[in-house]
Amino acid sequence: MPPFPIRTVQAERYVTPLRQGGSLPAVVEADDGQQYVMKFAGAGQGRKALIAELLSGEIGRALGLTVPEIVLIRMDEHFGRSEPDPEIQDLLRGSVGLNLGLAYLSGALEYSPMLKFPVSREDAARIVWFDALVTNVDRTARNVNMLIWQEQLWLIDHGASLYFHHSWPGYAERAASAFPMSRQHVLLARSGKLAAADSQAKERLVGMDWAGLVAAIPDEWLGGEEIFPDVAAQRQGYVDYLTARLAASAGFVAEAEKGRTGNG
Repeated sequence: MPPFPIRTVQAERYVTPLRQGGSLPAVVEADDGQQYVMKFAGAGQGRKALIAELLSGEIGRALGLTVPEIVLIRMDEHFGRSEPDPEIQDLLRGSVGLNLGLAYLSGALEYSPMLKFPVSREDAARIVWFDALVTNVDRTARNVNMLIWQEQLWLIDHGASLYFHHSWPGYAERAASAFPMSRQHVLLARSGKLAAADSQAKERLVGMDWAGLVAAIPDEWLGGEEIFPDVAAQRQGYVDYLTARLAASAGFVAEAEKGRTGNG
């Protein structure tokens, strides 16, 4: 299982914006000498996108999937002030404090079925299962969110996953949802049997420290939810949802299997 908490680095240099997405992430250099794709707390999707990125990415890593290292990036108020773009300046002003970064995979290619990159049926099934677990709506033909780097397939951009936390009331019941979006998964057609992936994934997640994972969420990303009396209760809400979601995997596996075989 991955160690917690997540490493924290200091943003030192703004390298370049990445304008492919609406949240305007950027490549930055940190005080450890490494470059990261920085996701900003002040972006339109807000801090919940960073929470989803952190939780889903670390769950993927626990499953043995290839996810770039996730770090917390501390940014002070003077960072990137020489950037002339007013949109970037507004974003930086709204993101002072802790943000999230993923190790930058320089020179990576976006995955496409047209590239004939070898993905085994077993690996495809594992990824489909993972995305159903974390309710990731973005691994479709429109938003592949997979990169080919150093002859491996890397999973990125999980900010749209775990969307239950955008409306907390009723979250316990929604943990058992079937997740029909699996039918649009870019790897579903080439995946193997999802029941086998389910069994293997559950074996890997036995003993997962869900509370330790959720504890890695910075306090400043939490709060403001009327359903919870305090941040500690909100953290427990994430733990309860994730454990219930895993326990209900038979439902989302059956839904995805229907899409894989063309039934239903």
